[in-house]
Amino acid sequence: MANRVDHEYDYLFKIVLIGDSGVGKSNILSRFTRNEFCLESKSTIGVEFATRTLQVEGKTVKAQIWDTAGQERYRAITSAYYRGAVGALLVYDITKRQTFDNVQRWLRELRDHADSNIVIMMAGNKSDLKHLRA
Repeated sequence: MANRVDHEYDYLFKIVLIGDSGVGKSNILSRFTRNEFCLESKSTIGVEFATRTLQVEGKTVKAQIWDTAGQERYRAITSAYYRGAVGALLVYDITKRQTFDNVQRWLRELRDHADSNIVIMMAGNKSDLKHLRA
């Protein structure tokens, strides 16, 4: 009897989270894949990923979401990180203007390392702190 392989899905999409350190990429990943939120989250070191399987128009879609360190010292992992990604969520913190100002730099990095057909989405995060908006 053959073993069943645990990849019963119609589509697998790799999506990368990018943006400055501290904008909330890891909490977006945690909330989307495990419905968890941590007020005391720590900076990501290297790369982490998690998956979530969804039903979309009768098809099973497995979203593989990759989270990386936003800190400059970890940027050496870029080409491998972007390889195979069909989408990128560029995250900035609405309470820190500098993270929004750095969006152009992140877009340049995407253009340099990702597939030219990658779908780019942008999200202003931490809307619960809008009273601190920059």
